[in-house]
Amino acid sequence: KPILLQGHERSITQIKYNREGDLLFTVAKDPIVNVWYSVNGERLGTYNGHTGAVWCVDADWDTRHVLTGSADNSCRLWDCETGKQLALVKTSSAVRTCGFDFGGNIIMFSTDKQMGYQCFVSFFDLRDPSQIENNEPYMKIPCSDSKITSAVWGPLGEFIIAGHENGELNQFSAKSGEQLSNIKEHTKQINDIQTSRDMTMFITASKDNTAKLFDCTTLEHLKTFRTERPVNSAALSPIFDHVVLGGGQEAMDVTTTSTRIGKFEARFFHLAFEEEFGRVKGHFGPINSVAFHPDGKSYSSGGEDGYVRIHYFDPQYFEFEFEA
Repeated sequence: KPILLQGHERSITQIKYNREGDLLFTVAKDPIVNVWYSVNGERLGTYNGHTGAVWCVDADWDTRHVLTGSADNSCRLWDCETGKQLALVKTSSAVRTCGFDFGGNIIMFSTDKQMGYQCFVSFFDLRDPSQIENNEPYMKIPCSDSKITSAVWGPLGEFIIAGHENGELNQFSAKSGEQLSNIKEHTKQINDIQTSRDMTMFITASKDNTAKLFDCTTLEHLKTFRTERPVNSAALSPIFDHVVLGGGQEAMDVTTTSTRIGKFEARFFHLAFEEEFGRVKGHFGPINSVAFHPDGKSYSSGGEDGYVRIHYFDPQYFEFEFEA
């Protein structure tokens, strides 16, 4: 039986484990940022301050700080332990993605293209307090063509990988801001990007009903996982060659189909063979975010229904893999 986390009133937008995996951070289309103990689902606390939907969350390497980006046009830095707000960066449009680099010193976030404002990626160095105080990032990259819908740091914090609304993938240098490479393997919006544990590969989830695996440095397209529904989120297992995909129809179309056809399961694929080998039911709506525990023994999914479910794998799961 999965552990059910009820801490949000609106649909989940992102869930994220810290590096050790003892904590799970969840954000939703309400202003609440929750943190839970992943072992038993007990709520540790909340980070209060946002006034709009929170789109993204990230914790740094040693889980001292938490970063959140919200539709209230702000990106906020929190003290993980006390829940105190340490910094507030105001933006001119909603913050869609955010993340700490590997050392936890540099943060990046991207803003939406809306209300006449362009989409930007901003980089702040937390070791220089004046940048936050003056709201002046050390670098700002404009993205005029298509807005960024998800972004992650590449290995060693040298560049970021950004997925766009039109299905493009870009690498931007974190030093100079130049575009290092650009590919277009997806035909529709990229909803989610997650890297492998060793940061050599990353997986994208897209509205074009596929998830794809890429090489982090070369952006070479390696594998494709196909479904019949838009994929909202995809994660790579840290210990096995397994991929979990979460998705379902668009939230607005849910009422027009019966639950059985809704396809709200989390789906497991083999990384090398691209074959589906398992499904986990449970959510009453599309899954918006999935994440593997860093030890690979459990995974979590957050849905349109506002619930986060933590699933622990059966012992057979591990035996089956080692035999195979």
